[in-house]
Order: sequence, then C-alpha cells, then structure tokens
Amino acid sequence: MFISQVTMNIVREMSSKINWNSQLVAIKGSRGVGKTTMIRQYIRQTYGVNAGDALYCVMDSIYFTNHSLLDLAERFCLMGGKHLFLDEVHKYPTWSKELKEIYDLYPKLKVTFSGSSLIQILNADADLSRRVLSYTMEGLSFREYLHFYKDIELPIHSLNEILANADNICDEVCSVCSPQKMFEEYVRVGYYPFYDGNETEYYSRIENVVNFIIDQEMTEFCGVDPAYTRKLKAMLLFLSDNVPYEVNIAKLASYLELNKATVLAYLNAMQKAELLHLIYTDNKSVTKMQKPDKIFIHNTNMLCAFAEQYTVGTVRECFVVNQLSVNHTVEYGKTVGDFKIDGKLTFEVGGEGKSFEQIADIPDSYILADNLEFPVGKKLPIWLVGLTY
Repeated sequence: MFISQVTMNIVREMSSKINWNSQLVAIKGSRGVGKTTMIRQYIRQTYGVNAGDALYCVMDSIYFTNHSLLDLAERFCLMGGKHLFLDEVHKYPTWSKELKEIYDLYPKLKVTFSGSSLIQILNADADLSRRVLSYTMEGLSFREYLHFYKDIELPIHSLNEILANADNICDEVCSVCSPQKMFEEYVRVGYYPFYDGNETEYYSRIENVVNFIIDQEMTEFCGVDPAYTRKLKAMLLFLSDNVPYEVNIAKLASYLELNKATVLAYLNAMQKAELLHLIYTDNKSVTKMQKPDKIFIHNTNMLCAFAEQYTVGTVRECFVVNQLSVNHTVEYGKTVGDFKIDGKLTFEVGGEGKSFEQIADIPDSYILADNLEFPVGKKLPIWLVGLTY
C-alpha cells in the first residue's frame, strides 16, 4: 500500500546520485524534507508495487514490539529477499548493533535506512563508519522548488560557474520564468515539499515538524531534559524575531533562565537538528563551547512560520546562508562584507540599490542583490545561489 500510493510525478535528483546497490546505505535528514517519499519512489521505480525482492518497513511499526530487526532480515533472506528498506531507523532502539550483525551475516542483502539528521552513525553503539555509505537530504533548493512546484527544470550550477558566467545563466533562467517573482514565493513556501497552496496549513505543518524535533528527537539524541523543551521553543521564537542575531549569550541565558553553558549546548544541538545555522568568523578555530558570532533560523520558510515580524534583509541573509551551507563553508564577515565563503569569497547581501562602498577594495567580492534579474557587473541576483544544488 505504501509503495503503490506514492506519486511519481517528480522524483528528487538526489535519488539518481545515491548508490542504491551498496550493501549498506544511510539517508539522513531533517523531518519533512522528503526522505520517505524518495525511498518509496525508488522502490516503485525499481521493483514495482508487488515485487518480492524488496521489503519496506517503518521502524516504529507494532511488528517490532515482539520481533527483532535481525529476525526480520533472516526471514526475508530465507524468502529470497534482496533489498531491505528501513524507514526512520532511529525509532528502533538497537538499530546500529543489529545493522552491523545483518551486514556481517548476510553480505548479499542490500539495506537502505533513513534516519533523523541527529543520529550519530559514526558514534553509534556499533561501529558502522567503515560499512555505511551515508547521504544527507536537504529541503528543496530554489532550483528544486522551480522543478517541484512550477515544472521548470534547470541544471545545477556550481558557485564558481555562477560567478564566472552569471549573464548566460540569468538569460537561461529568465527565458523560462520570472525568477524574482518565484524567489519571493520560495522564501515563504518553497523549502519543504509539502506545500499544497494553503499557507496557514503549511506553516502549521512546519510547526508540527519543529515540535517533533524538539520534543522527541532532541530529548532522545541530544540529552535535552524534557522539562526544558519549552525553553528550546522559547529560544527559537526569540531568535526568529531577532535574527540575524548578533549573539549575546548572557542576554539569551537571562531571557531563558538558563546558564550560559546550557544555552551554548542547546544552540549546538539545534544546529545539528537543522533548526538553526550558527555562523562563526573562523570555522577552523571553533571550539565546542565557543559562542557563534551570528545565529540564523535554518531556512526562510521556518523563519516566516515563527517570526511575528521580520525584515526583508533578514530573509535575504537567511536564504544565502541556507543555500550555500549545503556545499560550502559560510563564515561571518564581521569587519568586511556579510559573509565569507570557503575562506576566499566575500559576499555582501542587500537590495538592488546596495553599493560596493563596504567591499570596494576587497578581492573576490560580490553583492547578492534582491529585486534583480540580471547581473550588473559583480552585483548578482540573489536567487542565483539557489541553483547550486
């Protein structure tokens, strides 16, 4: 039933990049980004809806209250099964130990499992690091949003390609759509693949996703005291109305009635849970308990869902950090420019009237500007960075 009902209208490109034939594949990602749908689509595409070669299981199924994962794998192999798909594996307490045993006992059985972005594959009870091929699934990029919601297909362009060939890429995009209009929609409702046209319901679903992450996953994987989950939600709401937040840990600790060390630990946990982006001036020297220089909500849709009020400048910077953090190191510019990318490029973010005054003498510096469809010298449309994955 799960497989036959899945829609095949649009399949995320990530599916074609996964080596599904590897013996052990992990697909990690935040709740709501589409891991389950992609797995079901692959099964339907590869094995059909009635094939016996593949078995799909949701790991919080009542079946596992009196059966083990190891028992299931043994029975499946005896019946000639070839590929086992385990969805939300983190909901099964001894998943790592049993997967290691399955890997060793049944070398011909392929196992693909999905899990929260918080599961620690490398530090799990059993050492899976040498065995598992791991992938991380993000929410929709601006480019994927155009494909998913507007049926507009565009190729991925690396950041280097964009900087070297912005004119031609803008020509390509503008020939098939009005990117500025689409960008304004994307920052409100385009990151998650479950928008159905009702903005209120969409934001309600985002709130449900965040509540689940904080109430369930962070208490299980990050050691957050369940009594403090309300404080984490209060922190998220506070930051939503104050981002990009130039960090004052003492003020934040006072607001939450927590000590500074606890606040820093919770901020790091919220970044791992893909609720926040913590930005530092120098990522290489970051220590575990060092305060970040700026804090951003993880994506613009989450920001719109939680903030009572936000500025367009906040949305712009949140978008740039979210899109570029997937494949690049994003650091806080602090003295010059808004952001430093990979320690080399300097980006200033603003509206179409933004001047080069602050970065005039800085090599490899660019402006990412809103309300722009074509580049003006080194001033580039901001939506271009949404084509990088």
